[in-house]
Amino acid sequence: MGMGQYRTARELRRGAAPRSENADRFYYREEQVFEKPFDWNQLKRLGAFLVPYLRYVILAGIAMLGVTVTRLAVPWLMAQAIDTALESEVRFTRWTQWLEPYARTDRLFILAGAMLAVYLVNWLANYAQIRLTSWVGQRALYDLRTKIFAHVQSLSMRFFDTRPAGSILVRVTNDVNSLQDLFTNGIISALQDVLTLVGIILIMMSMHLKLSVVIFAFLPLMMVTTVRLRTRVRHGWQRVRIQRSRLTAHLAEAIQGVRVTQAFSQQEPNKDFFADMNVEVRKTWMDTIRLNAWFNPIVEIMGALGTAVVYWYGTRILQGGGITVGVLVAFVTYVGQFWEPILRLTQLYGNVLVAMASSERIFEYLDTKPTVPEKPDAQPLPPIRGEVELDNVTFAYEEGRTALRGVSLKVNPGETVALVGHTGAGKTSIINLLSRFYDVNEGAVRIDGVDVRDVTLESLRRQIAVVLQDTFIFSGTIMDNIRYGRLDATDEEVIEAAEAVRAHDFIMRLPHGYQTEVRERGSRLSMGERQLISFARALLADPRILVLDEATASIDTQTELLIQEALARLLQGRTSFVIAHRLATIRNADKIVVLDHGQIVEMGTHESLMARRGAYYNLIQAQFKFIEAS
Repeated sequence: MGMGQYRTARELRRGAAPRSENADRFYYREEQVFEKPFDWNQLKRLGAFLVPYLRYVILAGIAMLGVTVTRLAVPWLMAQAIDTALESEVRFTRWTQWLEPYARTDRLFILAGAMLAVYLVNWLANYAQIRLTSWVGQRALYDLRTKIFAHVQSLSMRFFDTRPAGSILVRVTNDVNSLQDLFTNGIISALQDVLTLVGIILIMMSMHLKLSVVIFAFLPLMMVTTVRLRTRVRHGWQRVRIQRSRLTAHLAEAIQGVRVTQAFSQQEPNKDFFADMNVEVRKTWMDTIRLNAWFNPIVEIMGALGTAVVYWYGTRILQGGGITVGVLVAFVTYVGQFWEPILRLTQLYGNVLVAMASSERIFEYLDTKPTVPEKPDAQPLPPIRGEVELDNVTFAYEEGRTALRGVSLKVNPGETVALVGHTGAGKTSIINLLSRFYDVNEGAVRIDGVDVRDVTLESLRRQIAVVLQDTFIFSGTIMDNIRYGRLDATDEEVIEAAEAVRAHDFIMRLPHGYQTEVRERGSRLSMGERQLISFARALLADPRILVLDEATASIDTQTELLIQEALARLLQGRTSFVIAHRLATIRNADKIVVLDHGQIVEMGTHESLMARRGAYYNLIQAQFKFIEAS
């Protein structure tokens, strides 16, 4: 096995698993594709998020036009004022012919007032443009974030089971944020720069054609230099982003696994690995900064060279009487303004390429269809009694790995079914199919005789509550976490549910009772306390069918008794499927289903299965031996 299969030599020393070819492709795609060729279709799809705010975009365009015109007007007014002050021959146009009858002092006064008015209009238009573009851009980003979050939540479990949570997070946050510049001022700024460039070219050519040709001769050299430098700088920032992404991913993983890190005393190796990644970020950042530091001086030198040539050639024309002082000064000012939109447009083009890559990743998620779709004619599931039937069900998570084979099972309303078997036997697959997180490949799952594929997902899942082995507690109060089972529940109903599952007493011992804030995953609560909260949440939802993946963690005897009492209350009167690990839960079940390699090998009560001395008997004996050994 070559070292190329490992991310780094340090990971090899630490015993990291090699990455597969598929993992390499995923890693590249997620972290390294930061640019895509310009794509009009992608741009149109992004532009669709601006359509609801079209009138504000138009207003921003009008403000942008005001900014552009006033910026172009200042050098021209300055030329008129200089020539008037020097008593040069002022070349009146149809726009300034009305000034000819006025005396020189009056003209200067009028021109000064006009310049003040232009600056005022420029300030107001610029303010309006910034406010409008920022407002429109943030609204569009809000809509995009909301749409992708809502869509991701609607996708099937297969989507989440095949993607790291970090990659999903990156798309909802980082990729959307990378579109901010394009949405807030990219399009308007691009139009503004194009109009400014066209306006400057036309004005300079109308002022003096030969001088314009001289300055245009510098344009190819400026473009080549700018594009090459911008490309290298852009690639440098891409490398920084890649390394930051890896650093963030490692940091998130390290924080989540800090208990394991401390348990195995791996703080130093972890710190060294993080330090190595941090050094890479620092070095790449500094290399890019050094390259970027060369950019402006080189551009300024070339611009200064062009300006010097204009001064040299312009003064010769001035001496020959072919141009006035005011026109020459205005021309040089326009030359200074000429390079700015070119530089901004080259930078914007790079940003657009980055936006293309981000938008492609975003639209890939938005275009992903649920693998468990609703039929167009799906009907709401009416209130159910709780009869469940699995009819010759065959199911595989992926081709070639069958999880269930020909499973048939009928459960009467109110019965408790304990699912037992070794890891990978198919227990979790059954509860995934009940809630229709996945669809069967063959056969059918029916509730009260209705195929679950014929009803809406919302109406199905509203009547099924799922309590997972890894109890998830959200950041917020205890009250909010229990109310998550039914958001319209009153405080009294929440407390009643907690009392019913014996959670009320420990909650009241917390500093602020039901208003006690708990952190993500309830890290300050014990395993037993988290289970009781999840039971209260499920009871508040008042489902007809309960799916419970019983926790395997060891807890103290008193808490065990509390949980058994709570579980009995929770299961009462409901059709329940329990992936059972505790013997007490298994013994109390109405029906025990023993699974092995995706097939039902035994079914019956505890007493009948023990008397049969088959697979169930062997599982129980193995559990007793494990308890005795412990």
